[in-house]
Amino acid sequence: MKTPRSLFRLALAALLFLGVGLTACDSAAPIEDLTPADPFVTYEVNFDPSSFQSAITNPFFPLQPGTVSRFEAQKADGLEVILFEVLTGTRVVAGVTATVVRDRVFVDSVLVEDTFDWFAQDRAGNVWYLGEETQEYEDGVVVSTSGSWEAGVDGARAGIIMPAQPTVGQAYYQEFYEGEAEDRARVLSTNEAVTVPYGSFTGCVMTEDTTPLQPFVLEYKYYCPGVGTTLEVDGDERVELVSVE
Repeated sequence: MKTPRSLFRLALAALLFLGVGLTACDSAAPIEDLTPADPFVTYEVNFDPSSFQSAITNPFFPLQPGTVSRFEAQKADGLEVILFEVLTGTRVVAGVTATVVRDRVFVDSVLVEDTFDWFAQDRAGNVWYLGEETQEYEDGVVVSTSGSWEAGVDGARAGIIMPAQPTVGQAYYQEFYEGEAEDRARVLSTNEAVTVPYGSFTGCVMTEDTTPLQPFVLEYKYYCPGVGTTLEVDGDERVELVSVE
């Protein structure tokens, strides 16, 4: 989710889960009390570059270099196609060698967004999101880079995209760059059944995704074992996994 810079300050919030490497302040609100309207409290991120491994093998967010996943959604302005490509190259971000993913969005075959995302997995199995470089297009011209951020630059901090052992009630920031990228997630279920054009899956993790920058936006995402992201639901719109090559 991308928005212009906010006028208010929100610090990276409280709460995570055991074993994920984030330490909350004593004043942190309980997980069950955190809602999109709640003020978040500060916590310190225990981000240790020496604790990371080279491969991303978390079953709910595996990233195998050379893999291209295709997602489709019927939107009001046409057929949206998302190509999620795990590149073979890497990038060093905040002292960590990260896997690079190219995420391109097309509407009726016209490129509207081209993003490079950076992910890495620590040895405990948590997958971290280290930043993104994004460009939005109109008529073939870049019109915005809003939402771009890099951990360790200008106050931006890494977040968790998938815990090592997702547990109902876990809540965490997926990214944090004040006013630009403040997506967060809460685990609602770890035993969902999902059917998309690519196939049917069980034992999937379901998260509720929000951001204080767009308090009325609510998305549900489904991550299935061995596949990763499979389905995103935003109101009546479904972004579905169609193929993996």
